[in-house]
Amino acid sequence: EGRTLMPGLIDMHSHMCIRNGMLEFRDNYDQMANGAYVALVLQDYLDQGFTTARDAGCNILGIAKAVNNDIIPGPRLYPSGAFLSQTGGHADTGSFNDVPGDVDDLEAHMFGFIADGVPEVIRAARHNLRAGATQIKVMAGGGVASEFDPLHTTQYSPEELEAIVGVAEDYGTYVLVHAYHDRSVNRAIDAGVRVIDHNFLVSEETIIRMKEEGVALSVQAVMSLEAFGDPESITFFNADQKAKAAQVNTGAQQMMEWAVKHDLLMVTGGDMFGPDVVRQADNIIWFNDKVANDPLLSLKTATSNAAEVLTWTGGMNPYKDGTLGTIVEGGYADIILVDGNPLEDISVIKRDNVDFVMKDGDVYKNWLPGENAPAFKPAKPSREAYFGNL
Repeated sequence: EGRTLMPGLIDMHSHMCIRNGMLEFRDNYDQMANGAYVALVLQDYLDQGFTTARDAGCNILGIAKAVNNDIIPGPRLYPSGAFLSQTGGHADTGSFNDVPGDVDDLEAHMFGFIADGVPEVIRAARHNLRAGATQIKVMAGGGVASEFDPLHTTQYSPEELEAIVGVAEDYGTYVLVHAYHDRSVNRAIDAGVRVIDHNFLVSEETIIRMKEEGVALSVQAVMSLEAFGDPESITFFNADQKAKAAQVNTGAQQMMEWAVKHDLLMVTGGDMFGPDVVRQADNIIWFNDKVANDPLLSLKTATSNAAEVLTWTGGMNPYKDGTLGTIVEGGYADIILVDGNPLEDISVIKRDNVDFVMKDGDVYKNWLPGENAPAFKPAKPSREAYFGNL
Protein backbone atom coordinates (compact mmCIF):
# COMPACT_ATOMS: atom_id res chain seq x y z
CA GLU A 1 0.00 0.00 0.00
CA GLY A 2 2.84 2.39 -0.80
CA ARG A 3 4.77 1.88 2.42
CA THR A 4 8.46 0.99 2.74
CA LEU A 5 9.84 -1.60 5.14
CA MET A 6 13.03 -0.40 6.86
CA PRO A 7 15.30 -1.26 9.77
CA GLY A 8 14.59 0.74 12.91
CA LEU A 9 16.50 4.03 12.88
CA ILE A 10 19.57 4.61 15.09
CA ASP A 11 20.49 7.99 16.59
CA MET A 12 24.21 8.17 17.33
CA HIS A 13 24.35 11.37 19.38
CA SER A 14 21.55 11.49 21.93
CA HIS A 15 21.45 13.24 25.29
CA MET A 16 18.47 11.61 26.92
CA CYS A 17 18.75 13.37 30.26
CA ILE A 18 19.54 16.92 29.13
CA ARG A 19 16.50 19.19 28.98
CA ASN A 20 16.85 22.74 27.63
CA GLY A 21 20.63 22.80 28.03
CA MET A 22 23.11 21.30 30.44
CA LEU A 23 22.14 23.33 33.50
CA GLU A 24 18.37 23.08 33.89
CA PHE A 25 18.13 19.70 35.57
CA ARG A 26 21.23 20.29 37.65
CA ASP A 27 19.85 23.55 39.04
CA ASN A 28 16.07 23.19 39.01
CA TYR A 29 15.15 19.50 39.31
CA ASP A 30 16.23 16.42 41.20
CA GLN A 31 17.13 13.04 39.74
CA MET A 32 13.60 11.69 40.23
CA ALA A 33 12.16 14.40 37.99
CA ASN A 34 14.97 13.87 35.50
CA GLY A 35 14.21 10.17 35.29
CA ALA A 36 10.50 10.80 34.77
CA TYR A 37 11.30 13.14 31.92
CA VAL A 38 13.69 10.64 30.36
CA ALA A 39 10.94 7.99 30.35
CA LEU A 40 8.83 10.29 28.18
CA VAL A 41 11.77 10.98 25.87
CA LEU A 42 12.37 7.24 25.40
CA GLN A 43 8.76 6.73 24.34
CA ASP A 44 9.08 9.66 21.94
CA TYR A 45 12.13 8.10 20.27
CA LEU A 46 10.17 4.90 19.66
CA ASP A 47 7.23 6.85 18.28
CA GLN A 48 9.60 8.46 15.77
CA GLY A 49 10.89 5.07 14.63
CA PHE A 50 14.22 5.20 16.47
CA THR A 51 14.73 1.77 18.02
CA THR A 52 18.37 2.34 19.09
CA ALA A 53 20.30 5.32 20.42
CA ARG A 54 23.89 5.95 21.47
CA ASP A 55 23.78 8.38 24.36
CA ALA A 56 26.75 10.71 24.09
CA GLY A 57 26.94 11.77 27.72
CA CYS A 58 24.86 12.21 30.88
CA ASN A 59 23.59 10.14 33.80
CA ILE A 60 21.72 7.56 31.71
CA LEU A 61 23.39 4.39 32.97
CA GLY A 62 20.62 3.29 35.32
CA ILE A 63 17.95 4.03 32.73
CA ALA A 64 19.91 2.02 30.15
CA LYS A 65 20.10 -0.90 32.55
CA ALA A 66 16.33 -0.77 33.08
CA VAL A 67 15.62 -0.56 29.33
CA ASN A 68 18.02 -3.39 28.56
CA ASN A 69 16.29 -5.52 31.22
CA ASP A 70 12.83 -4.76 29.74
CA ILE A 71 11.65 -2.85 32.80
CA ILE A 72 11.26 0.54 31.08
CA PRO A 73 10.17 0.80 27.41
CA GLY A 74 12.59 2.58 25.14
CA PRO A 75 15.06 2.23 22.30
CA ARG A 76 18.11 0.05 22.78
CA LEU A 77 20.60 2.24 24.62
CA TYR A 78 24.36 2.42 24.25
CA PRO A 79 25.25 4.79 27.12
CA SER A 80 28.52 6.69 27.52
CA GLY A 81 27.88 7.65 31.12
CA ALA A 82 29.32 10.87 32.48
CA PHE A 83 31.25 13.17 30.17
CA LEU A 84 35.00 13.24 30.80
CA SER A 85 36.19 16.85 30.83
CA GLN A 86 39.22 18.75 32.03
CA THR A 87 38.89 21.76 34.29
CA GLY A 88 37.68 24.54 32.02
CA GLY A 89 36.58 22.00 29.42
CA HIS A 90 33.28 21.63 27.62
CA ALA A 91 31.56 19.81 30.50
CA ASP A 92 32.85 22.23 33.16
CA THR A 93 29.60 24.05 33.85
CA GLY A 94 30.29 25.05 37.44
CA SER A 95 30.19 28.63 38.67
CA PHE A 96 32.86 31.25 38.09
CA ASN A 97 33.87 31.14 41.77
CA ASP A 98 34.46 27.38 41.90
CA VAL A 99 37.98 26.40 42.92
CA PRO A 100 39.88 23.16 42.28
CA GLY A 101 38.76 20.51 44.71
CA ASP A 102 35.17 21.71 45.03
CA VAL A 103 32.62 18.90 44.83
CA ASP A 104 30.67 19.77 41.73
CA ASP A 105 27.02 18.74 41.47
CA LEU A 106 27.67 17.38 38.00
CA GLU A 107 30.20 14.94 39.41
CA ALA A 108 27.96 14.00 42.32
CA HIS A 109 25.15 13.12 39.92
CA MET A 110 27.39 11.34 37.39
CA PHE A 111 26.49 13.91 34.75
CA GLY A 112 30.09 14.78 33.97
CA PHE A 113 33.46 14.14 35.59
CA ILE A 114 35.93 17.02 35.82
CA ALA A 115 39.11 14.96 35.78
CA ASP A 116 42.68 16.27 35.40
CA GLY A 117 45.83 14.21 35.05
CA VAL A 118 46.34 10.58 34.13
CA PRO A 119 45.24 8.99 37.45
CA GLU A 120 42.01 11.00 37.54
CA VAL A 121 40.98 10.29 33.95
CA ILE A 122 41.73 6.58 34.37
CA ARG A 123 39.56 6.44 37.47
CA ALA A 124 36.70 8.35 35.79
CA ALA A 125 36.75 6.13 32.70
CA ARG A 126 36.82 2.97 34.79
CA HIS A 127 33.95 4.24 36.92
CA ASN A 128 31.77 4.76 33.84
CA LEU A 129 32.57 1.31 32.50
CA ARG A 130 31.97 -0.25 35.92
CA ALA A 131 28.47 1.25 35.89
CA GLY A 132 27.62 -0.05 32.43
CA ALA A 133 28.93 2.44 29.89
CA THR A 134 29.38 0.81 26.49
CA GLN A 135 31.90 3.41 25.28
CA ILE A 136 33.60 6.51 26.71
CA LYS A 137 32.81 10.12 25.73
CA VAL A 138 35.59 12.71 26.10
CA MET A 139 35.47 16.48 25.67
CA ALA A 140 38.63 17.01 23.60
CA GLY A 141 38.09 20.60 22.48
CA GLY A 142 36.15 23.80 22.96
CA GLY A 143 32.41 24.03 22.50
CA VAL A 144 29.63 26.46 21.69
CA ALA A 145 27.17 26.17 24.56
CA SER A 146 29.70 26.32 27.41
CA GLU A 147 31.16 29.28 29.25
CA PHE A 148 34.77 28.47 30.09
CA ASP A 149 36.15 26.79 26.95
CA PRO A 150 36.80 28.95 23.89
CA LEU A 151 36.16 27.19 20.61
CA HIS A 152 39.82 27.26 19.57
CA THR A 153 41.08 25.36 22.62
CA THR A 154 42.55 21.86 22.55
CA GLN A 155 41.57 19.89 25.63
CA TYR A 156 43.30 17.03 27.41
CA SER A 157 46.98 16.34 26.96
CA PRO A 158 48.20 13.50 24.73
CA GLU A 159 49.05 11.50 27.84
CA GLU A 160 45.56 11.93 29.32
CA LEU A 161 43.84 10.95 26.06
CA GLU A 162 46.09 7.92 25.63
CA ALA A 163 45.27 6.82 29.18
CA ILE A 164 41.52 7.04 28.53
CA VAL A 165 41.85 5.12 25.26
CA GLY A 166 43.94 2.51 27.09
CA VAL A 167 41.16 1.95 29.64
CA ALA A 168 38.57 1.61 26.87
CA GLU A 169 40.76 -0.85 24.97
CA ASP A 170 41.28 -2.89 28.13
CA TYR A 171 37.48 -3.22 28.31
CA GLY A 172 37.27 -4.06 24.61
CA THR A 173 35.52 -0.86 23.58
CA TYR A 174 36.33 2.58 22.13
CA VAL A 175 36.41 6.33 22.78
CA LEU A 176 34.45 9.07 21.01
CA VAL A 177 35.33 12.73 21.38
CA HIS A 178 33.71 16.12 21.12
CA ALA A 179 36.10 18.08 18.90
CA TYR A 180 35.87 20.77 16.23
CA HIS A 181 39.24 21.72 14.77
CA ASP A 182 42.38 20.14 13.33
CA ARG A 183 44.56 20.27 16.43
CA SER A 184 42.05 18.67 18.78
CA VAL A 185 40.90 16.08 16.24
CA ASN A 186 44.41 15.02 15.25
CA ARG A 187 45.54 14.79 18.87
CA ALA A 188 42.58 12.50 19.52
CA ILE A 189 43.40 10.33 16.52
CA ASP A 190 47.03 10.15 17.64
CA ALA A 191 45.78 8.76 20.96
CA GLY A 192 43.67 6.05 19.30
CA VAL A 193 40.19 7.65 19.37
CA ARG A 194 37.87 5.94 16.87
CA VAL A 195 34.92 8.35 16.48
CA ILE A 196 34.89 12.13 16.12
CA ASP A 197 31.65 13.92 16.90
CA HIS A 198 31.11 17.38 15.33
CA ASN A 199 34.44 17.97 13.49
CA PHE A 200 33.02 21.11 11.86
CA LEU A 201 36.17 23.22 11.52
CA VAL A 202 38.75 20.70 10.26
CA SER A 203 40.71 20.84 7.00
CA GLU A 204 40.39 18.43 4.10
CA GLU A 205 43.75 16.93 5.13
CA THR A 206 42.26 15.83 8.43
CA ILE A 207 39.29 14.29 6.63
CA ILE A 208 41.71 12.32 4.45
CA ARG A 209 43.57 11.12 7.54
CA MET A 210 40.30 9.98 9.12
CA LYS A 211 39.53 7.94 6.02
CA GLU A 212 43.01 6.38 5.90
CA GLU A 213 42.92 5.40 9.58
CA GLY A 214 39.31 4.19 9.70
CA VAL A 215 38.07 6.91 12.06
CA ALA A 216 34.30 7.44 11.91
CA LEU A 217 32.51 10.79 11.79
CA SER A 218 29.32 11.52 13.74
CA VAL A 219 27.40 14.33 11.99
CA GLN A 220 24.94 16.80 13.55
CA ALA A 221 23.49 18.55 10.50
CA VAL A 222 20.46 20.33 11.98
CA MET A 223 22.41 21.84 14.86
CA SER A 224 25.26 23.11 12.69
CA LEU A 225 23.38 24.12 9.55
CA GLU A 226 19.97 25.20 10.83
CA ALA A 227 20.24 26.27 14.47
CA PHE A 228 23.73 27.75 14.18
CA GLY A 229 22.77 29.36 10.88
CA ASP A 230 20.69 31.82 12.88
CA PRO A 231 22.37 32.03 16.29
CA GLU A 232 20.53 35.23 17.19
CA SER A 233 17.37 33.14 17.49
CA ILE A 234 18.92 31.01 20.26
CA THR A 235 17.58 33.05 23.15
CA PHE A 236 19.48 31.24 25.91
CA PHE A 237 22.90 31.91 24.27
CA ASN A 238 24.96 34.91 25.34
CA ALA A 239 26.85 37.05 22.82
CA ASP A 240 30.01 34.92 23.01
CA GLN A 241 28.06 31.69 22.49
CA LYS A 242 26.24 33.20 19.50
CA ALA A 243 29.58 34.19 17.96
CA LYS A 244 30.92 30.65 18.43
CA ALA A 245 27.77 29.21 16.83
CA ALA A 246 28.22 31.45 13.80
CA GLN A 247 31.84 30.31 13.46
CA VAL A 248 30.81 26.65 13.50
CA ASN A 249 28.18 27.30 10.86
CA THR A 250 30.83 28.72 8.48
CA GLY A 251 32.76 25.45 8.40
CA ALA A 252 30.09 22.75 8.77
CA GLN A 253 28.86 22.61 5.17
CA GLN A 254 32.34 22.34 3.68
CA MET A 255 33.47 19.73 6.20
CA MET A 256 30.51 17.47 5.46
CA GLU A 257 31.02 17.84 1.71
CA TRP A 258 34.64 16.72 2.13
CA ALA A 259 33.46 13.78 4.26
CA VAL A 260 31.11 12.65 1.48
CA LYS A 261 33.81 13.20 -1.17
CA HIS A 262 36.30 10.98 0.68
CA ASP A 263 33.71 8.37 1.65
CA LEU A 264 34.18 8.52 5.41
CA LEU A 265 32.29 6.09 7.56
CA MET A 266 29.57 8.50 8.67
CA VAL A 267 26.81 8.20 11.23
CA THR A 268 24.20 10.77 12.19
CA GLY A 269 22.96 11.90 15.58
CA GLY A 270 20.83 14.87 16.47
CA ASP A 271 22.55 16.26 19.59
CA MET A 272 19.02 17.53 20.28
CA PHE A 273 17.26 18.04 23.56
CA GLY A 274 14.43 20.07 25.02
CA PRO A 275 11.80 21.06 22.44
CA ASP A 276 13.90 19.65 19.57
CA VAL A 277 13.87 16.09 20.90
CA VAL A 278 10.87 15.44 18.64
CA ARG A 279 12.98 16.14 15.52
CA GLN A 280 15.52 13.33 15.40
CA ALA A 281 14.76 12.40 11.77
CA ASP A 282 15.43 15.97 10.65
CA ASN A 283 19.15 15.43 11.20
CA ILE A 284 19.18 12.70 8.52
CA ILE A 285 16.98 14.77 6.21
CA TRP A 286 19.11 17.93 6.53
CA PHE A 287 22.29 15.94 5.90
CA ASN A 288 20.77 14.58 2.72
CA ASP A 289 19.14 17.75 1.43
CA LYS A 290 21.96 20.18 2.24
CA VAL A 291 25.02 17.97 1.72
CA ALA A 292 24.82 14.40 0.43
CA ASN A 293 21.95 14.46 -2.07
CA ASP A 294 22.05 10.68 -1.77
CA PRO A 295 19.10 9.19 0.15
CA LEU A 296 20.64 5.71 0.35
CA LEU A 297 23.86 7.05 1.89
CA SER A 298 21.90 9.28 4.24
CA LEU A 299 19.69 6.42 5.42
CA LYS A 300 22.73 4.20 5.99
CA THR A 301 24.15 6.79 8.42
CA ALA A 302 21.23 5.95 10.72
CA THR A 303 21.00 2.21 10.00
CA SER A 304 23.83 -0.06 8.80
CA ASN A 305 26.68 2.46 9.24
CA ALA A 306 25.51 3.24 12.76
CA ALA A 307 25.22 -0.46 13.54
CA GLU A 308 28.80 -1.02 12.40
CA VAL A 309 30.10 1.59 14.85
CA LEU A 310 27.99 0.10 17.64
CA THR A 311 29.80 -3.22 17.16
CA TRP A 312 33.01 -1.45 18.19
CA THR A 313 31.77 -1.71 21.78
CA GLY A 314 32.95 -5.33 21.68
CA GLY A 315 32.58 -7.06 25.01
CA MET A 316 30.65 -4.11 26.46
CA ASN A 317 27.91 -4.50 23.84
CA PRO A 318 24.65 -5.42 25.62
CA TYR A 319 23.20 -6.73 22.34
CA LYS A 320 25.43 -9.53 21.09
CA ASP A 321 22.79 -12.04 20.01
CA GLY A 322 21.90 -10.50 16.65
CA THR A 323 22.66 -7.70 14.24
CA LEU A 324 21.21 -4.19 14.15
CA GLY A 325 20.66 -1.71 11.34
CA THR A 326 19.65 -4.24 8.67
CA ILE A 327 16.78 -6.66 8.11
CA VAL A 328 18.36 -10.09 7.92
CA GLU A 329 17.69 -13.56 9.23
CA GLY A 330 19.18 -13.81 12.69
CA GLY A 331 19.09 -10.05 13.24
CA TYR A 332 17.14 -8.25 15.93
CA ALA A 333 13.54 -7.62 14.82
CA ASP A 334 13.77 -3.82 14.86
CA ILE A 335 11.53 -2.87 11.94
CA ILE A 336 9.54 0.18 10.88
CA LEU A 337 7.09 0.96 8.07
CA VAL A 338 7.08 4.46 6.58
CA ASP A 339 4.34 5.82 4.35
CA GLY A 340 6.17 6.45 1.07
CA ASN A 341 9.56 5.67 -0.45
CA PRO A 342 12.47 7.38 1.34
CA LEU A 343 14.77 6.72 -1.64
CA GLU A 344 12.53 9.07 -3.61
CA ASP A 345 11.55 11.48 -0.82
CA ILE A 346 13.60 11.12 2.33
CA SER A 347 11.22 13.34 4.30
CA VAL A 348 8.83 10.37 4.64
CA ILE A 349 10.91 9.15 7.59
CA LYS A 350 9.40 11.92 9.74
CA ARG A 351 7.28 10.82 12.68
CA ASP A 352 3.85 11.41 11.11
CA ASN A 353 4.73 9.05 8.25
CA VAL A 354 6.02 6.28 10.53
CA ASP A 355 3.00 3.96 10.68
CA PHE A 356 4.53 0.94 12.40
CA VAL A 357 7.35 0.46 14.90
CA MET A 358 8.62 -2.90 16.11
CA LYS A 359 11.53 -3.34 18.49
CA ASP A 360 12.80 -6.83 19.21
CA GLY A 361 9.58 -8.35 17.87
CA ASP A 362 7.31 -6.22 20.08
CA VAL A 363 5.01 -3.68 18.41
CA TYR A 364 5.15 -0.21 19.97
CA LYS A 365 3.25 1.74 17.31
CA ASN A 366 0.65 0.53 14.81
CA TRP A 367 -1.28 2.97 12.64
CA LEU A 368 -2.06 0.43 9.93
CA PRO A 369 -5.70 0.49 8.74
CA GLY A 370 -7.96 -2.03 10.40
CA GLU A 371 -5.45 -2.93 13.10
CA ASN A 372 -6.36 -2.70 16.76
CA ALA A 373 -2.92 -2.67 18.31
CA PRO A 374 -2.25 0.17 20.77
CA ALA A 375 -0.45 3.26 19.52
CA PHE A 376 2.18 2.63 22.19
CA LYS A 377 2.97 -0.61 23.96
CA PRO A 378 4.59 -0.26 27.39
CA ALA A 379 7.01 -2.83 28.69
CA LYS A 380 5.49 -5.73 30.60
CA PRO A 381 8.19 -6.94 32.97
CA SER A 382 7.70 -10.19 34.81
CA ARG A 383 6.83 -10.31 38.47
CA GLU A 384 10.42 -11.37 39.13
CA ALA A 385 11.67 -8.20 37.47
CA TYR A 386 9.83 -6.20 40.14
CA PHE A 387 10.14 -8.39 43.23
CA GLY A 388 13.03 -10.75 42.62
CA ASN A 389 12.84 -14.30 43.93
CA LEU A 390 10.69 -13.65 46.97
